[in-house]
Amino acid sequence: MIAKLQNFRALAAGTLAVLALAGCADKANPDNVDRRSVERWNHLIAHEAEKAYDYLTPGFRATQTRDAYAAAMNNRAVQWKAAKFKEKTCEAERCTVQIDVTYIVTAPGMGGRPMESTSTQSETWIYSKGDWYFLPK
Repeated sequence: MIAKLQNFRALAAGTLAVLALAGCADKANPDNVDRRSVERWNHLIAHEAEKAYDYLTPGFRATQTRDAYAAAMNNRAVQWKAAKFKEKTCEAERCTVQIDVTYIVTAPGMGGRPMESTSTQSETWIYSKGDWYFLPK
């Protein structure tokens, strides 16, 4: 009976150790960068920069208020239409993410006609305080 109890305790301790290690490995899961990068752009597309603000690194947020950021981003001359995750390159707690952003801009040289285009945006994302955050340039 004592041997069975000791085996059970050893098995339980081993299982808990494996679960704890798995939890640590998942914390900086770069797959979350794919989702969060597109979510941030979708907020910008919807003129919800006050929500996109939450995706900025804590350090950047310490330098600019939510209202100031929202005013600057929601009043851009460019009209963002769509964002699609393209690819990422990650090292530890830093990822470079490529996002294809479709936008419309009215160019004065084009007779005031709107012009639609798509460009690839390269973004730096940092893992901090339990999540992935966009680091503006």
